[in-house]
Amino acid sequence: MIHLPSRLVKSFSVTSLSATPTLQDIAHHQPKGIAKVVLKKGKSKLFKDGNPMVYGGAVDRIIGRPPPKTGDIVLVADGTEKPIGWGMYNSFSMFCVRLMQFEDEASSDSSCALNIKNLLATRIASAIELRKRLGLPSAQTNAYRLINSEGDRLSGLIIDIFGDVAVIASSAAWVEKYRADIEACASKIDDVNHINWRPSVDILKEEGMDVSDSKEIHSSTGPERSKIMENGISYAISLKGQKTGFYADQRENRQFVSRISDGQKVLDICCYSGGFALNAMRGGAVNVTGVDTSLAALELAKENLVLNSMDPERISFLREDATAFMKSALSRNESWDIVIIDPPKLAPSKKVLHSASGMYRNLNSLAMKLTKRGGLLMTCSCSGAVAQSGIFLRILQGAASMAGRKITVLRQAGAACDHPVDPSYPEGAYLSNILLRVL
Repeated sequence: MIHLPSRLVKSFSVTSLSATPTLQDIAHHQPKGIAKVVLKKGKSKLFKDGNPMVYGGAVDRIIGRPPPKTGDIVLVADGTEKPIGWGMYNSFSMFCVRLMQFEDEASSDSSCALNIKNLLATRIASAIELRKRLGLPSAQTNAYRLINSEGDRLSGLIIDIFGDVAVIASSAAWVEKYRADIEACASKIDDVNHINWRPSVDILKEEGMDVSDSKEIHSSTGPERSKIMENGISYAISLKGQKTGFYADQRENRQFVSRISDGQKVLDICCYSGGFALNAMRGGAVNVTGVDTSLAALELAKENLVLNSMDPERISFLREDATAFMKSALSRNESWDIVIIDPPKLAPSKKVLHSASGMYRNLNSLAMKLTKRGGLLMTCSCSGAVAQSGIFLRILQGAASMAGRKITVLRQAGAACDHPVDPSYPEGAYLSNILLRVL
């Protein structure tokens, strides 16, 4: 069981304020002035409805001298200058303010009002309690996401827990500014002995920060490798590997594969460290083939095979390009009962959505041709632009037409339940996982 041993939050003194202080009241009692970001007329409803991201185009004016600096706390107000909340300011980013707390919340819990340190402690404690309710961690799983950015109301911050390691991914300037406070909170989580800080260099450049030359860019208090358990399967992970080191978002989808693999021949394209392949083996697959271009990933996959004492005669991991492998397999008239394809992010932005759609279509067309008639294809996209556009099913239908196949949708899923999404900010959804029957 993990928890913050104490609330770490001191009550805000309101002796000189009303019984229910407003944000404006609290701001007036700050030792330093708090700037106010005033929204254009008609723009405040979106944020009053909960959207945490204030775009620069929604801002009418900023009141306060000197003007706020990136990473400063600011009030956000409607056109009448009435505060609707407070957040973290950025003078460079397209996101002028990331809202952290709204007026009604500040009135009911003034200890966190205009206080990012207290808010961090409170939100992280809340996230821990939520994961406990979801059964995380457990005897079977000690790898999960603790903080999922906007979904846990800490925009720009991700914390993954991998056994006794907390991997912290930063994609906002305010996160970098309050790094010490975030690490202090993470270090108080039960069973966490090491912290690995992973700044998202390219995104932070858009935030006006250049951390590419920092000596502490991937700083860690622990080893570069670790071992975790997910759904009873052990994994060796590299804390210097892709993303935060392990894709916990696919946990429930991997477990589903284990339930449908008994007696099946399974192909796992873009297998990374073998998550889907190992679950297929655990589920009783008669033969599994994993394919990836990364030698480091395949070395992990092979190590994971040994860790779980699985029969090496029934599984093989091959280093090949996905497209080249599938075309070669087709030339040999090979086919599989279950095909899984989980490619890297092909559409990092809406600008490349059209070209990425073509790549997804071509990959899936080949995968469908390799699926035995009546067999199953689990296909994935981790591109937020694809998920938010709602075009993935149309892409798959186009792929089916190319392949001369008929498909039906059996299951549609996304990231595991420890990756919450704020419905007022649907851009937080990125993973699409669709199970098809291929005829």
